[in-house]
Amino acid sequence: MSDLGGFSMYELFRAEVDTHCAALSDGLLKLESAPDDIGIIVPLMRAAHSIKGAARIVGIDAAVAVAHHMEDALVRIQKGQERTTRGRIDQLLEGTDLLQRISQQKESDLPEWSTQNASEINTLTIALSAAPTAAPEPAAAPAPAPAPVAPPAPVAEAPVAAAPVTATPVEPPAAPAAATPVTATPVAPETRAVVAPPAAPRRVDAVVQRPIPTIDMPAASAATAVAAPESRAVRVNADNLDRMMQLAGESMVEGRRSPALRRALGAVRGELTRARESLEAAMRRGDPARIAIARDAVGRAEASLADRIFDLENFFRRTEEVSTALYHEVIGSRMRPFGEGVSGFPRMVRDVARQLGKNVRFDIVGADVPVDRDILARLEAPLNHIIRNAVDHGLEMPEERRAAGKPEQARIVVEARHHAGQLMVRVTDDGKGIEADSIRRKVVERGMQTADLAARLSERELFDFLFLPGFSTAKQVTEISGRGVGLDVVHQMVTSTSGTVRIESRVGTGTTFALQLPVTLSVLRAALVEVAGEPYAFPLARIERVLRVGGGAITVIQGRLQCDVDGEATGLLDGASLFGLGETPRDDATSVVILGDDQGRVGLVVTKFLGEQDLVVRTLDARLGKIPHISAAAILDDGAPALIVDVEDTLAALRKQLSEGTFIGMGASEATTGPRRVAKRILVAEDSITVREVERQLLSRLGYDVAVAVDGMDAWNQIRAGRFDMLVTDIDMPRMNGIELVRLVRSDPRFAHVPIAVVSYKDRDEDRRAGMDAGANAYLTKGSFQDQSFIATVTELVGAP
Repeated sequence: MSDLGGFSMYELFRAEVDTHCAALSDGLLKLESAPDDIGIIVPLMRAAHSIKGAARIVGIDAAVAVAHHMEDALVRIQKGQERTTRGRIDQLLEGTDLLQRISQQKESDLPEWSTQNASEINTLTIALSAAPTAAPEPAAAPAPAPAPVAPPAPVAEAPVAAAPVTATPVEPPAAPAAATPVTATPVAPETRAVVAPPAAPRRVDAVVQRPIPTIDMPAASAATAVAAPESRAVRVNADNLDRMMQLAGESMVEGRRSPALRRALGAVRGELTRARESLEAAMRRGDPARIAIARDAVGRAEASLADRIFDLENFFRRTEEVSTALYHEVIGSRMRPFGEGVSGFPRMVRDVARQLGKNVRFDIVGADVPVDRDILARLEAPLNHIIRNAVDHGLEMPEERRAAGKPEQARIVVEARHHAGQLMVRVTDDGKGIEADSIRRKVVERGMQTADLAARLSERELFDFLFLPGFSTAKQVTEISGRGVGLDVVHQMVTSTSGTVRIESRVGTGTTFALQLPVTLSVLRAALVEVAGEPYAFPLARIERVLRVGGGAITVIQGRLQCDVDGEATGLLDGASLFGLGETPRDDATSVVILGDDQGRVGLVVTKFLGEQDLVVRTLDARLGKIPHISAAAILDDGAPALIVDVEDTLAALRKQLSEGTFIGMGASEATTGPRRVAKRILVAEDSITVREVERQLLSRLGYDVAVAVDGMDAWNQIRAGRFDMLVTDIDMPRMNGIELVRLVRSDPRFAHVPIAVVSYKDRDEDRRAGMDAGANAYLTKGSFQDQSFIATVTELVGAP
């Protein structure tokens, strides 16, 4: 196996195919939209020719055959020997897909795969050589398949000039199958291979992968290459890599200056020591002349010290500049343009729309927006589901759009932008929108909720049902969508990255899916604060503002600490009390961090503000478990460790404290301290405010002491901090779902005896098994509110209040 810069020839072939297939797919879609624009064809021929050349080098005959006949077809279109038809575009796209499939095979599996797919390859190469069909127009009679011919003779390599050379077009023979490539990709200055194409399509009875040529290298390095384990490879912009190399070199040069500076400082120290000793001796003798000489020596030593200090300051400044620049370049190497992650969607929309008989225009806005490569990779599946649903369910048929006064061509727009340190992705269609009432009816039909309770659900709460697995408003299930599994994938991906997803829809106008995600998972711009002498970091994108509030501006109303922010009363809680560090003393001016989301804002009192920093996020040791209100850690510029605040967790805790009246810190707690409840305590974990309130009221009327949690993480924090006789939990919740919560509770010996009841909209057998296997004592659907089964189950598990 050859190895070139750490990559095998086959790996390089794979990378080249990925690049050129993306160009082919995009270009063919443009050619379909503008069939008379011949300028589009040249890059397509170049891409096909490059794949053919790369495949010939690594000996993959199947890819050579497909790419060659694709190139021939493009040449005929460019020369005007045939016109661009949908049928031909379909064949060329099929060839692009086939080349992609070939490159995705393991190298060792290629011979067997090629044999198994020889018929498909032959069919495609014959179709590419035949007269084009104009889909969806009636297809012409297929041309007779040309007879198989012998393989082309071996081609010799000849030296060429240093400049890249473009091959001169050769007039093809009469048969359309024998078109000759017109453009050769630039090659190394030393040699260029001139390839003579076969006169007719080659039948691939059993495609054999020829041995890949190897590059001679020392035995030791070859052994190392073979024995080295396979590692993940990523693509880095060449300019970015060049800048990193330059900065690494500058960093090495600066590092080599340090020994010289160390020696110079050592010499100054010796000079100062000798001058001091000389001065002390002269002063003991009382000799004015010697004292003057010694003082001059001290002066010269001080001047030398000043020069060395100046050099040292320059060294530190330059070192900081180089290291900072190198750091930003390394971070930048993780970023890829947003368009790179969505390049396959135009093709997907085109194919699905044609299958459904719809006319759809697909636009990407913000293709150059930089996004962390990990986030970009995770986005592909969620966006795929959202876009497919939009084409299938959201957009009307052309006749329906005409009747509604809309353009016949529908439109889907995917937009990406940065906002407040977050990546905002919006998928918008101009279709028929989502009817909230149809979701409400489906909820009632499936027994997920009573009609009365469903009628009280807000539009946002109703849209949240769409993210449940198996929930769909589609009237029929197709191979494209309708099974209710796609949006569940969207919800899982967004919550796994600490993001949010929101649906906005107007009937007759269209629907928008708005995703808010971190730009990168490795670096965080944070606001630093001090709480009871400890540094904490708040993600800057999640802070509304920081402010200093005068002591007189903070009031206590019904035991609640609050202050006025923009004319709105904002509840406050003490950060030291929340983090278990005592209480923050009252002062003339109080530092407050304002946190908020679409549900409102609250304030957290801190000791003081420390400024802003870019922090490299360090995950906490898994053995620590989930620390309340903390998501990760970081090292500050001065080397001190700091904890990164989990804003979602903190917001949930603050709202719970404010809503329940259990206010902590700064002297407010005394106002609300009351007699200890002796009734049995039940914790209800539910993210829907409506369902949460129904469960709370049902249990409270029976006499139970009920506490509520807005999601699984909030519930887990409360369980560890308090005492509960029972847990009632939903399944689908942000940050931590119910299954994870049940497993955590059961894994802790302190809570092994606590009864757990799962109450969920999910009613499939596999969902019930998952809940019971996790450790739940009972599994109920939310339709149990209509009868006595919910109350009976609670009473059976925990006993009377």
